[in-house]
Amino acid sequence: MFANNSASRRQFVVGAALAGAANVIPSQVFAGPESTAIRPFKVAIPADDIATMQRRITETRWADPQPTPDDGQGVRRQTLEPLMRYWARGYDWRKIETRLNALPMFLTEIEGLDVHFIHVRSPHDNALPMILTHGWPGSVLEFLNVIEPLTNPTAHGGKAEDAFHLVIPSIPGFGFSAKPTRPGWGSDHIGRAWGMLMLRLGYDRFVSQGGDCGSVISQRMALQHVPGLVGIHLNMPAVVPADIARILAVGDPAPASLSAKERGAFDQLEAFYRDNSAYAAMMNTRPQTIGYSLVDSPVGMAAWMYEKIAQWTYSDGQPERVLGRDAILDDISLYWLTGTGASAARIYWEDHSNNFNARGIIDLPVAVSVFPGEIFRAPRSWAERCYGNLFYFNEADNGGHFAAWEQPRLFADEVRAAFRPLR
Repeated sequence: MFANNSASRRQFVVGAALAGAANVIPSQVFAGPESTAIRPFKVAIPADDIATMQRRITETRWADPQPTPDDGQGVRRQTLEPLMRYWARGYDWRKIETRLNALPMFLTEIEGLDVHFIHVRSPHDNALPMILTHGWPGSVLEFLNVIEPLTNPTAHGGKAEDAFHLVIPSIPGFGFSAKPTRPGWGSDHIGRAWGMLMLRLGYDRFVSQGGDCGSVISQRMALQHVPGLVGIHLNMPAVVPADIARILAVGDPAPASLSAKERGAFDQLEAFYRDNSAYAAMMNTRPQTIGYSLVDSPVGMAAWMYEKIAQWTYSDGQPERVLGRDAILDDISLYWLTGTGASAARIYWEDHSNNFNARGIIDLPVAVSVFPGEIFRAPRSWAERCYGNLFYFNEADNGGHFAAWEQPRLFADEVRAAFRPLR
């Protein structure tokens, strides 16, 4: 059923009873052939796996502290080691496991692969179905704090007509979804699978939202005109024009014709490619090589992920101030306990492309929210060049790359405002 290794030590309980699961309604559970059935799902990580993780953290052979006074060579030991001590001795995985199990979660097989997803229906009539897709090094945990504001907006400062039915899947190879055992599960394929998932749930008209990998998948869905998709909302739009992309690729100076916002975006991308993109080059070309470390060493994997969480949150390099250390460790633990460090990295190899560059003209309705801590702040002029029907564009005043995780209330407001014209 799963492509994960060590089936005898399966970390998941599948087919659990629905009693006690929040927001579950009968229409969410479908009987049918095994290939299309939707099965209830619960998380149950064995205690031995948690103990092993804690032991492996305490037995880490640490690299020497770097000789530079800043993080110019990577995550400083002075930053990482205290967090890792807490991970081994103070952190409690069972809290997030309990929170997940209070939600209606399911598995369904799509083209031979089990896909895990959260499915929460709104109590409001005429709610708009929406699929939310996470990225790397994130997970479905990014969206936990926006579920209630989006499904039940009247309880969170919104209006009933702003409500959504939410489907939140784990990308294949991530979290509780199965790991692909053959090539081909790139963003185009995943986008088509998401369309199949929504139709299987009975949604023949829906919207898609995403940042990071979720942005790529949402855009591929739009480019392929996935049946039922009527619009997308992005918080990391791929809008760099081809002429600008070529200049950045060869390291030439910025054109003098750029506007102030275009020049700002150019400078951000130039700095990113120069100083902080080595992780992507590795996962684009050698995910298996780096994957051994990501699956084997809790601290090695944590350093690989924490660096990007620190850089990409709007936190001046201190993500604990925005997310809290437990939320960061929930996400990191999810990767290690499910052994998905390598399989998650493979989506980079599958796509093998630059996720910031424009990729064709999208003619479906597109909404964009630009958050100030994003890897680069996309200018509206670039968005207008590649989105033929850009119907919403807004620059938020807080938040970073992990917008829903960092600023759930602001993110919910953006998504509500963006999709009002499509209801």
